Amino acid sequence: LILNHLQASCERYDLAILSEETVDDGGRFKKDYFWCIDPLDGTLAFINKVPGFSVSIALVSRKGTPVVGVVYDPSGDMMYSAIKDHGAYKDDVRWKITNKNKYLTYVTDKKLSDTPQSDRIISLLNQQVEKLGLDGYRVMAGGGSVINGIRVLENGPACMIKLPKKEVGGGSLWDFAAMACIFNELGLAATNYDGSRLELNKSGDSFMNREGIFFSNFADKR
Repeated sequence: LILNHLQASCERYDLAILSEETVDDGGRFKKDYFWCIDPLDGTLAFINKVPGFSVSIALVSRKGTPVVGVVYDPSGDMMYSAIKDHGAYKDDVRWKITNKNKYLTYVTDKKLSDTPQSDRIISLLNQQVEKLGLDGYRVMAGGGSVINGIRVLENGPACMIKLPKKEVGGGSLWDFAAMACIFNELGLAATNYDGSRLELNKSGDSFMNREGIFFSNFADKR
């Protein structure tokens, strides 16, 4: 359904497509822009019939810059969107982030106790707690990467961290492209783990394990 809907734009504007459910034909390296699609992020949450799954669609330039990002949360019937240099929106209302919590929220797909290098993550969280003058941190676990990005924005101050690793995984381009556009338009961090630019049209495989990721909704971009 998504591909059928977007096909007209591909023909009119000569766009490529990268989707989790289709073969990467390399068109994203040849055309100026490509649609980056995850039709169902958060499969486990979907199977368990709990919130945490979503639809994520982004338009990304050949240089790897997200220029349009749209996320739909079916559980809450909520649409989040952004266009480069035109701001971010929540259900068509200009979105402004307000952080009210006195603690740091760490958003993750799995429990901290089940996360590799959890001691390192805890150390990083404690450093941010001290830097921001907060009362501690709390863990919010269980969603897919896309909804977890939304949860970072809505439960601030908050962050999502994926450490670099050799093993394949760590999410793929389609897990972060739409969210990166939204974060960028809100002036918030959406980077590789080391704080460098999030490369959203990398060659080779589509996984982000070697770079890791860092999304946050506090001003310090590390």
